[in-house]
Amino acid sequence: MRITDVTLELVDLPAQPPFRWRTGLPGSEGPVTGGILRIHTDTGMTGEAHTRRGLIVADLIERRIRQDLLGHDPLWRELLWQRMWELDRIEEFPIYALGLVDIALWDLAGKAAGLPVHRLLGTYRDAIPAYASTVTFSCVEEYLDIADQCLEAGYTAIKLHAWGDPRADAELCHKLRAHVGDAVPLMYDGSAGFDLMDAVYVGRALSEAGYTWYEEPMREFNVTAYRWLAERVTIPLLLAETSDGAHLNVADFIKADAAGCVRTSAQYKGGITGAMRIAHLADSFQLRAEVHGPGIVNAHLCMAIPNTTYYESLVYANPVIREPAVGPDGMLRAPTAPGIGYDQPGG
Repeated sequence: MRITDVTLELVDLPAQPPFRWRTGLPGSEGPVTGGILRIHTDTGMTGEAHTRRGLIVADLIERRIRQDLLGHDPLWRELLWQRMWELDRIEEFPIYALGLVDIALWDLAGKAAGLPVHRLLGTYRDAIPAYASTVTFSCVEEYLDIADQCLEAGYTAIKLHAWGDPRADAELCHKLRAHVGDAVPLMYDGSAGFDLMDAVYVGRALSEAGYTWYEEPMREFNVTAYRWLAERVTIPLLLAETSDGAHLNVADFIKADAAGCVRTSAQYKGGITGAMRIAHLADSFQLRAEVHGPGIVNAHLCMAIPNTTYYESLVYANPVIREPAVGPDGMLRAPTAPGIGYDQPGG
């Protein structure tokens, strides 16, 4: 089997449901031109990967990617993953574009084998609990109402995205803990909104309130700043979500004693191959590698990575609408279609 073409079909994607992130970050976006990347082979079989950035990826395929892949055996995923990193040296691919070829190659391999991708990776589980990952809501009272709705919908854990105001966010975290009790796992995501001093303030409040993890409180450019933060708070820091060096940067966070656990994902870590590299790296140090973000590709990762504990399910709106892929018991179950299975719920 050989690669005969690499194409990108441009598709019009509707506006996202209205939502906002913390102060300073844009929230939902309007209609965009997305894309479906397809890797074609001489057998007629194709693998695909989806993106919301179709115009950018189309340019990269035309100028850099297609010619480099033609003629290769698509099952040589490791070689082709390394080739993308070589091209990145010239092009500096956007972090979301770096892994698209790899995802399409895994989709193709699964279809060729007649198996879902998580089976090729080595399935560890067939179901995993989902946590409700909020967007930013208006006030403490609305967050408490959202939490009640999430628990009633079956979610057993909740992660906050709040306003990015250290004192207001700390107060919210304490009030949510008092509202739901000690038995409900709670997490907090700072969305890189703080400097070191404010990150310490919020981190100490989260420790007092018994939160499970403290995610990305500062931009992830400076490992030393995160080491200083880890020395000043006791809550585990969940790090390396958007670090451009993927597995290489994750290794630095671990070596610096900054990470209590690390992020992995297909979209920000060089595809499925990169995500699994990070999971295995973290496992070597007895650290968790928590999968970042929803979607069918990350669902496969959740089924294959032993040292992840939850699937992230975004809660965009009030009233709460549970993600279709998550059952009423709050569990995400393993995809069953060959390949990625984009036509399944969550695809």
